[in-house]
Amino acid sequence: MFSFLRSYFSNDLAIDLGTANTLIYVRSKGIVLDEPSVVAIRLEGGPNAKKTIQAVGKEAKEMLGKAPGAITVIRPMKDGVIADFTVTEQMLKQFIKKVHDSRLFSPSPRIIICVPSGSTQVERRAIRESAIGAGASQVFLIEEPMAAAIGAGLPVADATGSMVVDIGGGTTEVGVISLGGMVYAGSVRVGGDKLDEAIINYISRNYGMLIGENTAENIKKTIGSAFPGAEVREMEVSGINKAEGIPRKFTISSNEILEALTEPLNQIVSAVKSALEKTPPELGADIADKGMVLTGGGALLRDLDRLLMEETGLPVIVADDPLTCVARGCGLALEKMDKLGSIFASE
Repeated sequence: MFSFLRSYFSNDLAIDLGTANTLIYVRSKGIVLDEPSVVAIRLEGGPNAKKTIQAVGKEAKEMLGKAPGAITVIRPMKDGVIADFTVTEQMLKQFIKKVHDSRLFSPSPRIIICVPSGSTQVERRAIRESAIGAGASQVFLIEEPMAAAIGAGLPVADATGSMVVDIGGGTTEVGVISLGGMVYAGSVRVGGDKLDEAIINYISRNYGMLIGENTAENIKKTIGSAFPGAEVREMEVSGINKAEGIPRKFTISSNEILEALTEPLNQIVSAVKSALEKTPPELGADIADKGMVLTGGGALLRDLDRLLMEETGLPVIVADDPLTCVARGCGLALEKMDKLGSIFASE
């Protein structure tokens, strides 16, 4: 009786706990929260020094690289898994509090969370524990490629092979799915963060300039591309000159960014190729017909579909609204939770 009441009062949630962004889907409402996975922590001085959470999400992201000594800005998720346990738990608490209207007693929702397919048992356990610590009554895990495929609207339950490439902030997940289960799951720890890092290193090497993470991400979004295009776009960037130690402006072109991104993009391509090698031939035939679907924020990189098409010779489709694919898939799994038993990951 009480469990019925509690579940009546708390909405079930599906959470895409990503390296770069956390999205929350509430049953029968859709996606209600989409914020960066960043936490700003303030260290208070004085006799009773304690850590308090200054900001989470968008506010905290704006503080990245600009915070004074007393405030540390942390990204608690690294490579798709938890790097800082307590901070992740607090961040989840704050996010869950945001989506739940204030009620008489604290919500204890059932939660579905995505985990990278390459994560170890220990890492999955950490995600589960932190969700329970944040107030969940039950936690179910679902593997990211599975959620991405459901969100992209692929026929996961049918006896045909569907291939999904989910390029997130920390990991790239490649999954081949048939009959509601994963036939092949591969995961490389290369994602949006590694692309930003490559840009930072390239500019530091070739221009002798230091730029921050947010600037690198901005360059990637504005002029980054994965395939040499006809037009060359340019962008003015400011950074600190290493030799003089003075902030300077300089111009960088899309061809240079293309060169900077070759290394991490090759890792993504080779992950896709090794997935195709290990796919059973019958399913391979289906994939050759239908092609693969790109999801995740990395799918927004210009001409990435062209690159994969040239490298593999298969059709490549970018899912619509690739950023929210995994969260939507999680949400659909939540709506049909009682019917779809086989898609959830075991610990």
